Amino acid sequence: MERAQQGPRARYREQTRAEIKNLALRQLAEGGGGALALTRIAKEMGLSGPALYRYFTSRDDLLSALIRDAYEDAAAAMARAAARSARGSRGGRARLHDLAAAYRAWAVAEPHRYLLIQGDPVPGYVAPADTLERARAVLGPFLPLFAAGKPGPAVAGTVEEMAAWLAADGTVGAWVARYAPDAVAPGLEAGEAGTAVEAGTARASGEADAVRGTRTAGVDRAAASALAGAVLAWTQVHGSVSLEVAGQFTGMAHRGGTLLGAHMELLADAFGLE
Repeated sequence: MERAQQGPRARYREQTRAEIKNLALRQLAEGGGGALALTRIAKEMGLSGPALYRYFTSRDDLLSALIRDAYEDAAAAMARAAARSARGSRGGRARLHDLAAAYRAWAVAEPHRYLLIQGDPVPGYVAPADTLERARAVLGPFLPLFAAGKPGPAVAGTVEEMAAWLAADGTVGAWVARYAPDAVAPGLEAGEAGTAVEAGTARASGEADAVRGTRTAGVDRAAASALAGAVLAWTQVHGSVSLEVAGQFTGMAHRGGTLLGAHMELLADAFGLE
């Protein structure tokens, strides 16, 4: 009986929270993060300030909810694109273009939400720690594409730096393993990936033949390649899409998708994607 009575209240609470978030998104679309004002939202909804704070304790609490929602929606769009692209016999190069196009499509369709998570920081706001995992979920589908790549000299330095990151931060290794499990050697501790990559590099130059087995070094090199490729894809896609969403291409002859495609071709070349 008690649970039945709580059901309608819980639904009403969620409906009210959704209405508040929709009004907040409208404010963001009109004036960016700095335009968000709980007092205006309360007035539009016919609520008092204290009543609104029953749903969101502060402006930052509301911003955090909007940011989490945006990351989750972007991640869902990327996951759907990755699943569609993985069907059939499409190679890594074609799949990279598919993912970049999906990222751009979401950003162009939701520019105010994209800028909320990828634009200028909102003054005085510090995002909660859990947004990091949500951001990684957006980029995760890029990881397996580059795990099978053959990084060339142009990106060798980045691959080595990503190997060091893998060695220093076990959460990064766990992220790679979640999306590209074949890139991580079975039985290795998360922090050992970078050491194995460095061993593989030394072996290639004839300096350390007995540091690790060939398979271990090869698999962990795949993890560093996956991470380097995903990070570089993010910088390329984010740079191109952010300029487009901010209107910086206005008056220029090219299309945003054409420019982004050129970036992805160069990146695919750098990693030997087929």
